[in-house]
Amino acid sequence: MHIVVCTKQTPDSAATINVESGQAVWGESSMVVNPWDEYAIEEAIRIKEKHGGQVTAITVGPERAKDVLKTCLAMGCDNGILVSDEAFEGSDARATATVLAAAIKKIRDASLVFFGKQAIDGDTGLVPLSVARLLDWTPLSYVFEISKLDTVEGEIKVTRLVEEGKQICSAKIPAVISVVKDINEPRYPTFIGIRKASKADYTVWNAADLGISEAQVGKSAASVLWNNIDTLPTRNGDVEIIRGDSVEQIAATLADRLIADKVI
Repeated sequence: MHIVVCTKQTPDSAATINVESGQAVWGESSMVVNPWDEYAIEEAIRIKEKHGGQVTAITVGPERAKDVLKTCLAMGCDNGILVSDEAFEGSDARATATVLAAAIKKIRDASLVFFGKQAIDGDTGLVPLSVARLLDWTPLSYVFEISKLDTVEGEIKVTRLVEEGKQICSAKIPAVISVVKDINEPRYPTFIGIRKASKADYTVWNAADLGISEAQVGKSAASVLWNNIDTLPTRNGDVEIIRGDSVEQIAATLADRLIADKVI
């Protein structure tokens, strides 16, 4: 079984985001594996360990995005593919999905594709389902548990976390799966894994390698353009500390104020 995990390089979740010239910037903050993707990487590796096969990690981005692939290999993935082209700059979720779907097709023998449920920078959660649509594969989102995987019959059974509770689904593979953090606990990269990742050769594909034209990606192909980003206005407020001789007196005074302000 060939499993693909798609991951993204994002700013560290502790980064301070600022707005400069109408664009979001995070200064010198470190770039890391999108935190949601760590659970996708872990689940892909667990399936490989249980059912055999190999795991290939794919990321779209500039040369520095190779660091994401190094993390994937250090955790236990077998191969890493960087999809990089200046034409991809400014791509939205739809264009990114076009690139990823083309890369997965080029791999040819993949049968499962894993994503984290969303990226912490864009927060759209649109790419996994868009990739499934482009591949014409089964989409399974917000997966909490994979309870059955029959590689012979080509069947998979998962539990999804939805607003109403949990939903159990059975489907055919090949499938595209986006996972939530409750599915597992990601492992730490091992020392041996880190050494392996530092010496590994990573495949690099560009738009031409994937048969993608510039008209399909970048700002010209974007359905949504972020023309300007504004800093949130400063929130001002007055604070009053209620004092009293006892907890009961303070509580009564607070209740009177809330009633007067029609809060309760």
